[in-house]
Amino acid sequence: MPGTNLTRDEARDRAALLDIESYTVDLDLDPARTTTFGSTTVIRFRSRQGASTFADLVGATIHEVTLNGRSLDPAAVYADHRIRLDDLAEDNELRVVADCAYSHTGEGLHRFVDPADDRVYLYSQMEVPDARRVFTTFEQPDLKSVFHFTVTAPAHWVVVSNAPTPEPQPAGDERSVWRFPATERMSTYVTAIVAGEYHQVHDTYVGKHGEIPMGHYCRQSMVPYFDTDELVEVTKQGFAFFEDAFDYPYPFHKYDQLYVPEFNNGAMENAGCVTLRDEYLPRSRQATWFYEQRANTVLHEMAHMWFGDLVTMRWWDDLWLNESFAEWASHHALVEATKYDEAWTGFTNARKNWAYRQDQLPSTHPIAADNHDLEAVEVSFDGITYAKGASALKQLVAWVGEQESFAGLKAYFRRHAFGNSEFQDLLSALEETSGRDLQPWAEEWLQTSGVNTLAVDATVDEDGRYSSFAVVQSAHPDHPTLRRHRIGVGLYDRAEDGRLVRRTTVETDVVGARTEVTKLVGTTQPDLVLLNDGDLSYAKIRFDERSLATVRESIHRIESSLARALCWGALWDMTRDAELSAGDFVALVLQGLPAETDETAVKQLPVYVQIAIDQFSHPAKRDALRATWEKGLRELIEDAEPGSDHQLTFVKSFAGTSGKRVPPSSYGGAARSEEGLDLVAALLDGSVRLEGLEVAPDLRWALVTALARGGRADVDRVAEELARDNTISGQERAAAARAVIPSAETKAQAWADAALSNEVSNETMRSIAYVFDASEQADVLEPYLEKYLAVADTIWEDQGTQIASTMLEYMFPRALTSRATLDRVDAWLATSQANPAAQRLVGEARADIARALAAQDADA
Repeated sequence: MPGTNLTRDEARDRAALLDIESYTVDLDLDPARTTTFGSTTVIRFRSRQGASTFADLVGATIHEVTLNGRSLDPAAVYADHRIRLDDLAEDNELRVVADCAYSHTGEGLHRFVDPADDRVYLYSQMEVPDARRVFTTFEQPDLKSVFHFTVTAPAHWVVVSNAPTPEPQPAGDERSVWRFPATERMSTYVTAIVAGEYHQVHDTYVGKHGEIPMGHYCRQSMVPYFDTDELVEVTKQGFAFFEDAFDYPYPFHKYDQLYVPEFNNGAMENAGCVTLRDEYLPRSRQATWFYEQRANTVLHEMAHMWFGDLVTMRWWDDLWLNESFAEWASHHALVEATKYDEAWTGFTNARKNWAYRQDQLPSTHPIAADNHDLEAVEVSFDGITYAKGASALKQLVAWVGEQESFAGLKAYFRRHAFGNSEFQDLLSALEETSGRDLQPWAEEWLQTSGVNTLAVDATVDEDGRYSSFAVVQSAHPDHPTLRRHRIGVGLYDRAEDGRLVRRTTVETDVVGARTEVTKLVGTTQPDLVLLNDGDLSYAKIRFDERSLATVRESIHRIESSLARALCWGALWDMTRDAELSAGDFVALVLQGLPAETDETAVKQLPVYVQIAIDQFSHPAKRDALRATWEKGLRELIEDAEPGSDHQLTFVKSFAGTSGKRVPPSSYGGAARSEEGLDLVAALLDGSVRLEGLEVAPDLRWALVTALARGGRADVDRVAEELARDNTISGQERAAAARAVIPSAETKAQAWADAALSNEVSNETMRSIAYVFDASEQADVLEPYLEKYLAVADTIWEDQGTQIASTMLEYMFPRALTSRATLDRVDAWLATSQANPAAQRLVGEARADIARALAAQDADA
């Protein structure tokens, strides 16, 4: 039985059979109904006379099915979330009247009641295959059509969709009807409906192709935090850049951005109706990295308007290209068009390390993954699809040339506008404009797995000059491909004032196992040789002996933030590979953080330190290393400039942030001793004040959660804090704070809420999952290895993709790292009949344990 799955072969057969003329969708959002809504769909389509196919509708109660005027018995034709359609005509009309279910997992049409004021907010999330939870569809990206949405809802609501919002018409009983005009031709997964008592702010972008109406929306309770000036600014900067770079007018009639609650991802590129997490509207000041990340998300979704919405992948095999392109384009736009002109540094410090980790897991896959069905697609939104793919595209631009690359993109958009394409279509356009054969590049980079390592092999004569210089390339035996790399070789010298300044960089093409760089023969040996200078390629790098000594002594003196990011990445990778001890990595971070100018690094490096201490250090050395880190970070807090980003980020790192951590790791901050927790408590109650530091709600919850993890705040104290902040954010933070209290009772309740319950919302579940595995809580977590494995057997079917993937990725008890844990997980993997996606995530956790044990052995 197919269930909610759909195979690539089924989609190909259906696409060959059907041509979808239009959808007409009527949604009845009666506020008196809190669990279901009315959904009536009319699809007009062409087919082959006498053929059979199926339409998609998930979890619905169907009242009527009419095909070409013939009434069909729902009980006879609707099964397994499919409506069977037989004896088709050349021109067909399918009408389905149904009740569909509101979601509380962020899939389909999500319903949320704001505890701050009891207002109702709805929004849709259709990607990957969830439009079929809202209306009847032919759910695959290459069956594009135009959509006519009509929505009946309370008259005081705001209703937004892909097409411009019409004037509502009275419908009686304090309700109105919004009859939206036809959309442009698009795929089902980028359609959208957002409705509720949203606050709205409107503006207009005036550019080279005319005017674009813009709307920004949020919940009423978020209005005090709605910093629309910066959001409008970056949106206009994005339009100016992309319309010029792509030489193609924005393809839809308006551009709305809606900040919505309990959203599963960062944002979603619904055509002209982008939804974003409303955590992007912070309730207190954030460090620069947050606003850079938010601007990147805004531009990422805007890039999708052309690449993904205007021109759409034929099937999900090219999901990587959809996301990788937007990832690359958003960072490029940040650098070229906004104040965040060092965004590639942030990419290297965070996103790229995500990709390197993912690519060294047993679940690694080619960038162009073989997504043979929807179940494969739903676990492909990973570091390879996003960050490795973006890195590969950055490498491709370096090979082809930036001017030639954009010329190819312009031709590609004109050729495939409002249609579907495959990667070969883009590659052909780039070959035409560059004159290069890109097939070998595509085979090496897109169809293979794993990451290469680049190292220096050089000799120096008695005068201190290179007599030979080569770049040596290697690969893991399981993934032996040696790729072509266009890289810079940077030579850095120590200036009189101690700064490490780049003398020169030499670009070269690395091919095969050894590449001689003859340009460097006769050059004076520098203090630091930095491979992949400029971060043009995707590869692990290693230092020669002299360069490593320089980095260990003076990483904080490297002038270039991007060069430092490459060095930080290499040092972290060496720590993960047990080539650098956890203690050495902690010392280097403490040395480098005060002078670090990239705020993404300042945020991310403490996360890596916690993993190094909790996972990679030998248990006999761990307490001393924790004390060193706590003392060092406390000194950094004391020395930080009042009111600076550094001060704020250091305090949060000291307490511990309870949000998503990439890579997954045990929750905990630097504050572990009684003295450290005393400082946390004093900052919370105000008995200690740091000049320039505002202890606002977000920071208060970080401090409360740190005290809870340390056994210094119980459920009553958490309830007291929730009474101060009875918002949805407060409720989610309270759930996290309760989950880290080191008691059997609170762990059991947190486990039941996150892993077993269907009553807890997706965002509350995530808040619990991100902190459940708290470091130094092995005693209370001991029962949860068996509970985790038991749940893993069935959670994919019981809870669905979003909840299951979050639980399996983050609630594995890494605090129980041991040989016995490794053996138990191996036994489960050898015998479990769980969904392959579940087995994949358990296998990734297993790989983390194995890597940690190897690092601990080396650290001994």
